[in-house]
Amino acid sequence: MKHYNVLFLCTGNSARSIMAEALMNWRGRPNFTAYSAGSHPSGIVRPEALKQIAEAGLPTENLRSKSWDEFAQPDSPHLDFVFTVCDNAANEVCPVWPGQPLTAHWGIPDPVALPEGTAESVHAYSQAFRTLERRISLFLCLPLASLDSMAIQKKIREIGKE
Repeated sequence: MKHYNVLFLCTGNSARSIMAEALMNWRGRPNFTAYSAGSHPSGIVRPEALKQIAEAGLPTENLRSKSWDEFAQPDSPHLDFVFTVCDNAANEVCPVWPGQPLTAHWGIPDPVALPEGTAESVHAYSQAFRTLERRISLFLCLPLASLDSMAIQKKIREIGKE
């Protein structure tokens, strides 16, 4: 199978996109390499997001909040797919990605918006993680090698509506 690079975008790159990066790197190996970035990175990875990742038995090393500018450079990894996982990033003007990857919006409610340590916050992080896990699992079931780019584009957008 071909190797694919996937970028998950969010505004702060502190929770949802980080969880998606960890999930895809674990579930999609060895055929997928995932990255995450933000339009206005917070510079930190939320401990609550790291807890969700660790509780799922996934590695948390090397996860960091970073700018999407890192992936718009000529020497950046070639991107096959770019997914926005929050509403703010979906409405922002994204850089022009070299190679014109397929894109889709997989909006997930922002758990960071809730007061830290509350039952609602804990539930929101868990819900975001489970939703990302389900969407990534569906994406990984797509027969990418046998679909044309238009069919793939349609499918990945449908997954975001799940």
